[in-house]
Amino acid sequence: MEEIIKESELTGKVHSAVYHQCRQRGYAAPADVLVDIGVLPKQKYEDWRFGKVQYLEAACTCNLKKLSFIMKQIGIYAKKMGLKPSFCCYKRWSVKKKHGHKPVIPLCFSKGGNTEIEKAYATHYVDSGRTEQLKKEKREQTVSSGKTEISDKAGD
Repeated sequence: MEEIIKESELTGKVHSAVYHQCRQRGYAAPADVLVDIGVLPKQKYEDWRFGKVQYLEAACTCNLKKLSFIMKQIGIYAKKMGLKPSFCCYKRWSVKKKHGHKPVIPLCFSKGGNTEIEKAYATHYVDSGRTEQLKKEKREQTVSSGKTEISDKAGD
């Protein structure tokens, strides 16, 4: 019974994290959900992005069974809410230039590198309606700040 309560509580946290990410920026990313719900410390996430941690799952504070459950819940919520899956390539941060350009160093999410698991972690879920709304708000904000500058100059 205790495990069922824990799972339902975790489900609520996962769904809430996905919802809030979509409201804030128009999409949700599994790695960010893991940070939001507290199973991936932000510093460990950054260490992974900088290549100091070999794969993301190693930086998480829960076991693979729980990670699998969380990933499943992200997918269930995304499907229920009609979010569009969008693959994202995760590259190492702060790579030094070689021969005039920065080499792209892809990051690993899992120890085994299973294609399906890697794809699941790299899939962002996009709320198209919210994305359009956020773009519109940003355009309006840009226009209104531009008008403010013009009116300020006219007063000089």
